[in-house]
Amino acid sequence: MSVDGKPLASVVVVNYNGRQYLQRCMDALLRQTYPDLEVILVDNGSSDGSVDLVRAAYPSVRVIANGKNLGFAPANNAGIKAARGELIATLNNDTEATPGWLEALAGEMLADGGVGMCASKMLRMDDPAVIDSTGICVSRSGACWDRGMFEKDTGQFDMPDEVFGPCAGAALYRKSMLDEAGLFDEDFVSYMEDTDLAFRCRLKGWRCRYAPKAVVYHVHGGTAGYVSPYTVYYGNRNIVWYPLQDFPVPLLLTSLPFIVGRSLAVIPYYTLKGHGATILRAKWDALLGIRKALGK
Repeated sequence: MSVDGKPLASVVVVNYNGRQYLQRCMDALLRQTYPDLEVILVDNGSSDGSVDLVRAAYPSVRVIANGKNLGFAPANNAGIKAARGELIATLNNDTEATPGWLEALAGEMLADGGVGMCASKMLRMDDPAVIDSTGICVSRSGACWDRGMFEKDTGQFDMPDEVFGPCAGAALYRKSMLDEAGLFDEDFVSYMEDTDLAFRCRLKGWRCRYAPKAVVYHVHGGTAGYVSPYTVYYGNRNIVWYPLQDFPVPLLLTSLPFIVGRSLAVIPYYTLKGHGATILRAKWDALLGIRKALGK
């Protein structure tokens, strides 16, 4: 505990060749009003001098340097395992958190012992009047999306609320909850890992609160790109797996037509966008992993 009784918070930032974003991200974390935090940078084998920059300019930041790009889920897990805090924040490298970001998230969590996750108000870096995320939503087809994405911010999400789960690009998790429910599923590598984790935690009775004063500016697709082969592959493979792992059996059985229908419908969509080979590989690999997903 810190001197004012608030628990230590650990902020885990995963980075891959994001040197251009790191100064803005790290400077914002140093300006946080939360009284007791540690910052952990997990670097996924960057070749752009990211690690040297952080070690030289931010000596208080703990650096975990992986030899290769492990993906978002395994890298975050490495940071979480190394963290000392009772509260664990995950934050994208291409973000700028406002000074009260962490304090607002922690305030929502510490006010209710049943809250294990908190979602931020994420706004577009290039146009702060546009929402990037105010928590994640899930449908019976397995489709999941960021609440309010691409909407103009007119105050429609300015009240604290319960949401399904947080976008892991700017989220807060209770360490005791992660000890109970487990960390990010490393088989996912990247994408949908936050949805899967939120589902598992909710099934164990934990809730998620949205903290509107926890504002973060985000470069949408800054690291992995937007509708890139990487995002198309992992997003469309993992969107098959997490319902099989997480939907309760009655919900899964009644949702299968929606899951199958959506999986088939996106094939021509992405083919027309020039990602035909990628979407077919994603769906084939999803089929190959069904047995393991159901086992989980």
